[in-house]
Amino acid sequence: MKREQAKTRHARLVEEIRKHDHAYYVLAQPVISDQEYDRLYHELLDLEKDFPKLATPDSPSQRVGGAPLSEFQSVRHAVPMMSLDNTYSQEEVRDFVKRVQKLLPDEKLEWVVEPKVDGVAVSLRYENGVLAVGATRGDGTTGDDITANLKTIRSVPLTLVGTRSTASPTSKIRDAVESVPTVLEVRGEVFLPLVGFEKLNAERKSAGEEMFANPRNAAAGSLKQLDPKIVAKRPLDILLYGIGTPASGTARLGLLPEHAVPEAGAPQSQVELLNFLKSLGFKTPERTWFCKSEDELLAAIAKLDTVRKNFAYETDGAVIKLNSFEQQRHVGATAKAPRWAIAYKYAPEQAETRLHKITIQVGRTGALTPVAELEPVFLAGSTISRATLHNEDYIREKDIRIGDTVVIEKAGEVIPAVVSVVLKKRSGGEKKFHFPKTCPECGAKVSRSNQRAADILSADLDEKSGTASETLAARSEDEYAIWRCVNPDCPAQIRGRLEHWCSRGAMDIEGGGEALAALLVKSNLVRDVADLYELKLEAVVALERMGKKSAKNFLDALAASKARDLWRLLFGLGILHVGAGVAKSLARHFPTLDNIFAASAEQLTEAEDIGEVIAQSLVNWHGEARNQKLIERLRAAGLNFKSELYQPAAEAGPLAGKTFVLTGTLPTLKREEAAAKIETLGGKVSGSVSKKTDFVLAGDEAGSKLDKAQKLGVKIISEAEFLKMSGG
Repeated sequence: MKREQAKTRHARLVEEIRKHDHAYYVLAQPVISDQEYDRLYHELLDLEKDFPKLATPDSPSQRVGGAPLSEFQSVRHAVPMMSLDNTYSQEEVRDFVKRVQKLLPDEKLEWVVEPKVDGVAVSLRYENGVLAVGATRGDGTTGDDITANLKTIRSVPLTLVGTRSTASPTSKIRDAVESVPTVLEVRGEVFLPLVGFEKLNAERKSAGEEMFANPRNAAAGSLKQLDPKIVAKRPLDILLYGIGTPASGTARLGLLPEHAVPEAGAPQSQVELLNFLKSLGFKTPERTWFCKSEDELLAAIAKLDTVRKNFAYETDGAVIKLNSFEQQRHVGATAKAPRWAIAYKYAPEQAETRLHKITIQVGRTGALTPVAELEPVFLAGSTISRATLHNEDYIREKDIRIGDTVVIEKAGEVIPAVVSVVLKKRSGGEKKFHFPKTCPECGAKVSRSNQRAADILSADLDEKSGTASETLAARSEDEYAIWRCVNPDCPAQIRGRLEHWCSRGAMDIEGGGEALAALLVKSNLVRDVADLYELKLEAVVALERMGKKSAKNFLDALAASKARDLWRLLFGLGILHVGAGVAKSLARHFPTLDNIFAASAEQLTEAEDIGEVIAQSLVNWHGEARNQKLIERLRAAGLNFKSELYQPAAEAGPLAGKTFVLTGTLPTLKREEAAAKIETLGGKVSGSVSKKTDFVLAGDEAGSKLDKAQKLGVKIISEAEFLKMSGG
């Protein structure tokens, strides 16, 4: 076969295979047999073997390829991937609707209800209709580049519906037809179907490998694999339901930032967006509900609960979204979550089991948390042998005794908790539990003080619980008497502080987990987080079960952590009430750590989402001499105290009041970097050119925006000119 013939046949095969993938994996409506599909696919492989230049990055043959990665690269999200506020109460759903209505007085509200997929949130970025980057949510600001892994998911389109191959045999990109955006970032959830989960666990069991606890863990573990070939063996799937960076380059734009004006023909609502995504070849939720009132919302939630068990994937709730994008922009968001959406969580599953004994766990803030040691029982996808009892008052109120038959549930469907006692099964031999008067870890005295349960949960539950601890905390506003170890040098507290500091959500120090923290404290090498930066290779290698390579990797990770952004350091310090969201808010408002600690409580409350309690907690923490000394030691160790998130007042920026539009590929800056720089210096970035646009920042292969700017007489600048006007 000649080259031109091969090229024509290859293009036809690519289109045909793509259509069959969409029919099978997205629509679940195959039109040819597996044997016929395999014949087409192998013909494609043979052509690419004979003519290697035909194997473009978006060819179906490239879903699995390349050598395993050594590590994932970080990707900064152009628009933060926010989480949702949760509720378990229908009354709180009504309150949520009333809050939104108060922000939009006299406006008609319409809603969309979608199933809440129990999976892993991801973002997919398409450029010229071709998948360019896929990333995890990460901390919301930055995630891991898992493009190679996402390509293995057959329901992820490598090329959007409506694109076609270029005429040039050497080109590696696609021409976008009019209906396909030049740039589009969509967001959704990767999950492992229940059938695939059962098959995967059966295979792992027969191979003598540890089985996954539930489908979500299996999906998350799969996406963390550095070898795409392993991921390809896992039957992962995806649903898309949202948009990040606005689609650009055509009239069919997606959700726009607050300052942007939507173009004619753009999706103006969540309903339109879902249809738009489906038209481009994405797999969207199979059941959604359009509602015009509170009663319709609650009816939709109830209906979803009756049908969700028939879905191919696990769900743990319903997502309620304001339908109108214009109304969404007016309602806005907090530092953590949009105000226009909420997740309604269904009541967690429960199980009965025997409570054998109660042990005490000492958290990093010194709080003593009672833990129920249980007869193992299977619940909501995993085997449970331990569950939290919260505190002494909780045990007393529930009259929980050693030997009782108890009811447990997964609070937030993640954290096991004892919720009640089955009194009719008491035999009389059960024993009351008496709280210790000294710390079980260090023997120091313990003090008793009132504290809101939410604060203890968010501070002391281990890092693996993540957002689940925030979910549980949000449901518990009562005050309880908390026993706390008063010794700040308690080994348990030190271990907890080290684990928290090294955790991925904080300073992200690879290898600094529970086991190493315990060894470092036991060997008396580390007493606080500043000691970590004084460790020597010889001392770490000498630790039990620590090889030289592992020790060096850990020390390299410590050295790399010195450059982490300010908000991570602030969160890592473990200050009461200062979670990741609060740390980011402070880092946006203050340029350095010194500025934060020099501010008064009143000045701190000027930052978004910082109230009096948080402000006073910061002031109190820094008021202690030992904490001031810790900060100075971290400074001496060379840690970064400056904030990359800092957003000074617009008046202070050289680009204040100026509106920019970006188009084309810039020589050195990524679009996200240029946009962040503009906004940091007081300017605004728009997705479309208008008479109100001040500058169009144009790079190579600039499209229709450049033409429009020329017609309107808008000033067009290069990257070099932009850098000069923005200070380099």
